Amino acid sequence: MHRTGELYGHFETLEQQKDTATLGMWVFLVTEVLFFGGLFLTYTINRHAFSTAFGVGSNTLDLTLGGGNTVVLILSSLTMAMAVWSAQVGKKPLVTIFLILTLLLGGTFLGVKVIEYKQKFDHHLIPSHGFDLAYRAAHPTPADDPKAIAAEKDELEKALEKDPDINSHAQLYFSLYFGMTGLHALHMIVGAGLILWLIKNSIAGRYSPRYNTPVEVVGLYWHFVDIVWIYLFPLLYLIDRHR
Repeated sequence: MHRTGELYGHFETLEQQKDTATLGMWVFLVTEVLFFGGLFLTYTINRHAFSTAFGVGSNTLDLTLGGGNTVVLILSSLTMAMAVWSAQVGKKPLVTIFLILTLLLGGTFLGVKVIEYKQKFDHHLIPSHGFDLAYRAAHPTPADDPKAIAAEKDELEKALEKDPDINSHAQLYFSLYFGMTGLHALHMIVGAGLILWLIKNSIAGRYSPRYNTPVEVVGLYWHFVDIVWIYLFPLLYLIDRHR
């Protein structure tokens, strides 16, 4: 495709090119809203139908890790916004610095998710034949707080009285947990790849007040991914949390 500087041949001006790219990203994000919306609807229906199992499942999540990750992602939105601003005002060194910070924060988020997934594997909370909601309470480790284990056992006993098939219903919660957070993590990985591309171009000094479309468009994508997590965190970690 023919290109003159940063202007592709089928556009008349950089402004027209930027408007088109931005519109294209917004259209894409609308389709993503519909995609995640289906998962949120599925979650809502099942949470209403199996509220006890979903409440117990929510209490197994590590609120400290989830809350910390939320802060990390909010900070990454800030650094991404600062990268966009730096490109708009021509502060080329700052563009690279803020993009690298965004990438590091995104990597931190993904690293914490790996730790959380490992916890679920160790506690037999992976939806499968070996799923056991009571495994952690029945097999505590020396590092576990005895009071927390006792509270978990008491909660499970009360929940079993309300829902005798709670082990099966809790698998629905964890299927949605892994499906929704896994899909979100996949979007984070795609975003990290795009940021690496931006960093490469930024180091080459490609972005300026006259041309910064890629930074702004990727910024929109990154903010969308962050917003999705802002909804996932309370739905999965906070609603009906009582322990």
